[in-house]
Amino acid sequence: IVEAVGPNTAGWEVGDHVVMSFLPGCGRCRWCASGMQNLCDLGANVMTGCRPDGSYRLSIDGTPIGQMAGISTFCEHTLIDVASAVKVAPDLPLDKACLVGCGVGTGWGSAVNSAEVKPGQTVIIMGIGGIGINAVQGAAHAGATTVIAVDPVELKRETAQLLGATHAFATMDEAAELARSLTDGQGADSAIVTTGVLKTEHAAQAFAAIRKAGTVVVTGIGNVDEPLTVPAFELTLYQKRIQGSLFGASSPSRDIPWMLQMYESGKLKLDELITRTYTLDEINEGYADMHAGKNIRGVIVY
Repeated sequence: IVEAVGPNTAGWEVGDHVVMSFLPGCGRCRWCASGMQNLCDLGANVMTGCRPDGSYRLSIDGTPIGQMAGISTFCEHTLIDVASAVKVAPDLPLDKACLVGCGVGTGWGSAVNSAEVKPGQTVIIMGIGGIGINAVQGAAHAGATTVIAVDPVELKRETAQLLGATHAFATMDEAAELARSLTDGQGADSAIVTTGVLKTEHAAQAFAAIRKAGTVVVTGIGNVDEPLTVPAFELTLYQKRIQGSLFGASSPSRDIPWMLQMYESGKLKLDELITRTYTLDEINEGYADMHAGKNIRGVIVY
């Protein structure tokens, strides 16, 4: 909730309810103007901790303090640029609405926008965390007949089946085998990789699981020096496609309000994503639960 506004904040006022996007949008660059706000040039500073203009608003003894994604959400108060804020309806529960600022849109869009899932298709989602679970929701909403969730954690497989997955397996081998058995040996129409840390083998397994002219969507982020290795012969002769996806190829200022409308209409599940809430003092416990696979989503409440 906005408590104060500074200069160059036309349209904003104290009391506005806000969802913060981890990707800023200027609304003026080539990408914003073409409906690809997720690729806004202001995003170049996201990993540095500075604001979109390159400055720092926080410091200790003169040393600049960076803000994660320029927003710093693990605190009771923060200073952000309007490019990172999206105004939302005041009657929405903020502990649910906050989820659409990153994981929900990223997962949903990975299926709907990047994989372009169509009715009747077979889709595999690898990695059922805060992003993958929403790829499941997106694929089901788009009309996929078969939505196969893959995760080694039983809780995540069970949750996926509650939110739209028709099948759930612990390994990609099992998922790929089912996809082929249901498609006369062709394979899945698309495979969406939403693992927490992308590894070469994840993309390779997804690539092997799709049909001719199928699509692998890579949403999980790997280390800067992590390569992707796939058979070049198969890439060309089978016309397979590998598509990266940042924030699910969504535009925060447009799609965050839209997703919340979907939530209000019952077409998008948010309450069911929250496994547990934490106080700020319990944040380390929240991280431990995340690493242990105990959460779909953990939310800090104040």
